[in-house]
Amino acid sequence: MGQRTALINALRGHFAELGIVAAQGARNTRQLIALIHDATSPGLPVTARVALQPLAAMLVEIEAQIAKLDKAILAAHRSDPVSMRLAGIPGVGPIVASCLSASVPDASLLQGSREFAAYLGLVPRQPSTGGKARLGSISKMGNRHLRKLLVVGAHAALYSMKSGKTRTALADWARSLLAKKPFKVVAVALANKIARIAWAVMARSTAYEPGSTGVAAPFTLFAPRGIQLAR
Repeated sequence: MGQRTALINALRGHFAELGIVAAQGARNTRQLIALIHDATSPGLPVTARVALQPLAAMLVEIEAQIAKLDKAILAAHRSDPVSMRLAGIPGVGPIVASCLSASVPDASLLQGSREFAAYLGLVPRQPSTGGKARLGSISKMGNRHLRKLLVVGAHAALYSMKSGKTRTALADWARSLLAKKPFKVVAVALANKIARIAWAVMARSTAYEPGSTGVAAPFTLFAPRGIQLAR
């Protein structure tokens, strides 16, 4: 995906130098590729068309490879019962679920959900001394890739929860925080909560139940910069 983004930016940048600007978004790049293949287009010089054809060909090929890998990930996800259970958690799709299942073969080895969140770097640093607890920013220790996936998934889930269409205990908790805290702070707190729910789903071999007091039970979370977030 990173290579695809780099190719799209390169293609848009070259076209912008020629005065041709396409709307942002990967799907809008198809218009630029169509101009490259259109020999009758008067706005694109022949030399520029020849120079940009390799970029267009690489972009088309990498998109085909991404689609192929997506199908393989989806097949692996559907064949893994743990991954299927994880996908029931808000903000967790096939990619995040399969990555969690593959990266954490035995969640019961961790002492609890907070230890799992700490393993992902989603808990605050605690430079406490003299019996006084001090909470800093999130540690960002541990598995960087999983942490990034969970935070991105939390952002997507939070947009849905913010609209009010989702009526669950987790969504109500998130909306109550949004009334007091910035969106990105709440997204990180939600990622922390999703990680803890994921640990419970994996360690207890159970499914996520949105309205229950089990794996969806509220936790005391902490946001970046030492902001304490409680339900």
